[in-house]
Amino acid sequence: MNLPTSPTSSTSPPSPSSPGPLEKTHLRLGFVSLSDAAPLVAAKLLEFGHAHGLTLELIRQPSWAAVRDKLLSGDLDAAHALYGMVYGVQLGLGGPQTDMAVLMVLNRNGQAITLSNRLADALAEHRSLPEALATLGRKPVFAQTFPTGTHAMWLYYWLASQHVHPLRDIDSVAIPPPQMVAALADDKLDGLCVGEPWNAMAEAQRVGRTIAYTSEVWPDHPEKVLACRRDFVSAHPNTARALVQTMLEACRWLDGAGHREEIARWLARPEFIGIDEALIAARLGNPIAASAPRGAPVRFFDNGAVNYPFASDGAWFLTQFERWGMIDARADYANLAANINQTQLYREAAARIGVAVPDKETQQVLIDGAVWPSEAYAKGFAIRA
Repeated sequence: MNLPTSPTSSTSPPSPSSPGPLEKTHLRLGFVSLSDAAPLVAAKLLEFGHAHGLTLELIRQPSWAAVRDKLLSGDLDAAHALYGMVYGVQLGLGGPQTDMAVLMVLNRNGQAITLSNRLADALAEHRSLPEALATLGRKPVFAQTFPTGTHAMWLYYWLASQHVHPLRDIDSVAIPPPQMVAALADDKLDGLCVGEPWNAMAEAQRVGRTIAYTSEVWPDHPEKVLACRRDFVSAHPNTARALVQTMLEACRWLDGAGHREEIARWLARPEFIGIDEALIAARLGNPIAASAPRGAPVRFFDNGAVNYPFASDGAWFLTQFERWGMIDARADYANLAANINQTQLYREAAARIGVAVPDKETQQVLIDGAVWPSEAYAKGFAIRA
């Protein structure tokens, strides 16, 4: 296979002067068994890091809690991470407070909400989620993957948009992604929100049906990020920049013709996800396969439009933490997000490999009609803690 070259962009700023020597050249990167770990897998198997002076070691983690713990202990240098998890650690929610850094966005879209067959049938009959839930005769149980993570936030937002209060009307449990389908098959869950390929597997095993895609909640929402502790960036700025360059190369490669099919074969290996590659490929295609007609495709690069770590994207998670009573309202969301999201480092890395940086952020309309970013956003929810 021919490795990609690094095209230049007329909209990119001029490349800055050559960086200094790397402070560290061997990096341990964590990931969880999900399709959107594709940039890390591509970066390792194609050794994109070598051109930037890096050797990557991928270390699969059993859960997002393990990713968090290994980042905090220093066992991992950086990781494929839930956007909201990084912000939760920054605030000391569910663990020790640690200053964190978001280096770049790894993907957008690519997650879904799946219901048990019983609940999906009831929803099809009653056309109302509250009425469908009432048929269960008990409090429903929904799973997400980490309390402050993206899946919890997408699930809660979707439930609220369907007039279901996620803190009162359901029980919410955190389950690692690879364990979701078994829990659904064992009738321990009525619904779940998780990344692919686990929604596809639930449908293939006929234990659940995908009802909504997270791109319906927020079109082209930010999802996984490349994250590390902030003191890692302070101590290893040239290494952190080289790592962003490496991952941008991998994301760019994923947009190449036939490369989604190729990465699906690699992700199917036992050391990565370890399931049938067809289940991975079904919702990793670009455009998304006919099996997911309402879902926007998972995006990894799109000429760099995917990857810029807008501070407003991070601040959105803070509004949701406030909404669900995880934190008190604060006036410093923008500043907090600007300190976490390493936009200057990203710009420098992107310039060095000819990746364009988006000119400006755009307002987004979410499933409930709310517009983000806007001044009154965090105060405008009828359903909240």
